[in-house]
Amino acid sequence: MAVASRLDTVRAVTRVLLPTVAKGVVVRRPAVMGLAERLQVDGSAIATMRALRARYGPEPLRLRITGRSVVLLLDPHDVERVLAESPEPFALATREKRAALEHFQPHGSLVSRGPARDRRRRFNEEVLRPGRIDAAAVARDEADLLVRHAASTGVLDWEGFAQAWWRLARRIVLGLGARNDDALTDDLKTLRQHGNWAYLHPRRDRLRERFDRRLRAHLDRAEPGSLASLADPDALREQVPHWLFAFDAAGIVTMRALALGGEGAAGILEAARLWPTTPVILRESTRPTRWHGTVLPRGTTFIVFTPYFHRDPDRLPYADRYAPEIWPHPDDPALVPFSAGPGVCPGRDLVLTTAGTTLDALRAGLSFPHLDAPLPATLDHFRLRFPVTRSAPARS
Repeated sequence: MAVASRLDTVRAVTRVLLPTVAKGVVVRRPAVMGLAERLQVDGSAIATMRALRARYGPEPLRLRITGRSVVLLLDPHDVERVLAESPEPFALATREKRAALEHFQPHGSLVSRGPARDRRRRFNEEVLRPGRIDAAAVARDEADLLVRHAASTGVLDWEGFAQAWWRLARRIVLGLGARNDDALTDDLKTLRQHGNWAYLHPRRDRLRERFDRRLRAHLDRAEPGSLASLADPDALREQVPHWLFAFDAAGIVTMRALALGGEGAAGILEAARLWPTTPVILRESTRPTRWHGTVLPRGTTFIVFTPYFHRDPDRLPYADRYAPEIWPHPDDPALVPFSAGPGVCPGRDLVLTTAGTTLDALRAGLSFPHLDAPLPATLDHFRLRFPVTRSAPARS
C-alpha cells in the first residue's frame, strides 16, 4: 500500500478535507458556501483526487498525519468493502463524528457502538419503515402553500423554500402541533453549529436542555399521523434530533433538484449524486485489517470523499450532467448518496418519498429556468433564486 509524500498529504488535506470542513459538516455556513461556489472548490478537490490516483494507483493511500493512521480510498471496490463491512470492523462512530454529534445527539445510533448501536439502529429502521405515515400527503399540502406564495411574489428562493420545508419536516416528525415551532429547530440549528467545531466548541448544556424540553412536549403529545405517534417518547427523544438534522440535508437536495429540473425520486438521487450532502463518509477500524497485503492498525480512519466518486470523469461518462436514467440501480458501487451497506441511511425511503413528492408538486405548480450542463462542481443552495410563474393546469 502506498504512502503519500508529505507534499501530497498537504495537498489532500488542504484541497480536499479542509474545504469540506470549512463549508460545515453538520450545518452549512452561508458565507463559506458562497466562496466555495465562486472558487469551485469541489472541482479542485476532485482534480486532486484524480491526480493522487494517477500518481499512486487505485489502492488505499495512507496519509502522513502524525499520531494517526488515516487512509484515503481511491477505488470504488474499496468503498464497497468498507461500507459493506460496517459497523464491524469498520465502525460508523468515529472519534470525529462523536465529537460533532454529541453536541445535540449524544445517544444517536451514528455515535453508538456494540449492542447499543444495534438496538438503536433497529429502532430507526422500524419507525422509519415506509408506509407507516402518509408523508406524501404532508408534502403535497405544504408544497401547495409554497406554490401559492411563490406565484404571488414571482420568486422562489432558498429562504422561502426552507421555511416551508421546516414546517413540512416538523409536521412529519412531530405532528401539526409542531408545524410553526420555529424555536425548536432554531435551537437545534444552534447546537448543530456548535457541532461544526466538534472538540473545539464547549458544550451548551442549558441550550440542549431547553431544546429537549420543547422536543419532549411534542413527543408526549404523540400526534396521530406523525412519527412521534409510533414509539415510546423516551426512545424517540434519543433519535429525533438526527431525523430533523437529516431533513435539513434533504431540503438542500430538493432545492438543488429543482435547479436541475429533476423529477421524482430519480431527481432527488441525482441531485445528491452531483452535490453530496455527506461529502465525506468516515469509518474507523475496530481491529487490525488487511488491505492489499498491508495490515492497518486498529483505529485507522478510512475516508471516502464522495464528490470524487460521484463525479469522476475517468469512470463516469455522465459525471457532470443530469443522468436520472442510472437510478435506482447504478452500475458503480461508489455511487452512494445515502451511504450503503448496513450503515445505509434508515430514512432513505422516507426522504425519497417526501422530497420527491415535494419536487414534483413544485414542478407541477410553477415554471422556472433550469441549470444546463456541464453542471458546476459546487452549488451554493443559499444563493438559488428562481423567477417563477404559475404553471397552466394540465388539460384532462
